[in-house]
Amino acid sequence: MALPADQPGFGASLLAGGVAGVSVDLILFPLDTIKTRLQSPQGFTKAGGFRGIYAGVPSAAIGSFPNAAAFFITYEYTKFLLRTDSSSYLVPVTHMLAASAGEVVACLIRVPSEVVKQRAQVSAASGTFHIFSNILYQEGIQGLYRGYKSTVLREIPFSLVQFPLWEALKALWSRKQDHVVDSWQSAVCGAFAGGFAAAVTTPLDVAKTRIMLAKVGSHTASGNVLSALLEVWKTQGISGLFAGVIPRMAAISLGGFIFLGAYDQTRSLLF
Repeated sequence: MALPADQPGFGASLLAGGVAGVSVDLILFPLDTIKTRLQSPQGFTKAGGFRGIYAGVPSAAIGSFPNAAAFFITYEYTKFLLRTDSSSYLVPVTHMLAASAGEVVACLIRVPSEVVKQRAQVSAASGTFHIFSNILYQEGIQGLYRGYKSTVLREIPFSLVQFPLWEALKALWSRKQDHVVDSWQSAVCGAFAGGFAAAVTTPLDVAKTRIMLAKVGSHTASGNVLSALLEVWKTQGISGLFAGVIPRMAAISLGGFIFLGAYDQTRSLLF
């Protein structure tokens, strides 16, 4: 399925997305660990506090490149399939559908990596491979995909906010200066779009974390997002639903800057 020469190629999207994903995940991993521990059922201190903040990094490192590459391959190809005139009111819809398709595909890679990573983050004494082996032994392959639905339900609303906003901000900036935005300008747009999307989708992220960390056989482990949200609401109220919102916004704002800037920069070098 090659794209026409004037469209972003699969190879460029794969490499650019992969480089951007690895850059973000490794640079911002400590913030992600802090966010996960703030959202964990046992609380921040019992989950490890500020100790061992790189626990679980091997899982993130292994999953990062293929996850990001899969997203952007799907994102760019879906945009190509649904291409509309740049002045059309359907452009934001195209970006939303492309981002949603990208998330559904990328989560097939992201979720197993995320499950192992988050369990390592709240149990720093256990090695990544040991946690991976335990999941397979106790729950089988389906254990690695626990939270797939909740992750997709988090990522699609996130992308519906982030990517149309990112593309709109880039288009606005381009019009203001009469030329296509530079990579650093794209990164600034990405930081703003990512931070805003992170804030409004934090409750879904909390639900996803609780489901992935729940004990085997528990009600939460069944993966019901609404049930997980209600449980957090009953026990911790609004503060529980927005647990970790500051490090999440910080990580994703910085991540949006690095990720989308690195993506555009890498693609520009390849064309």
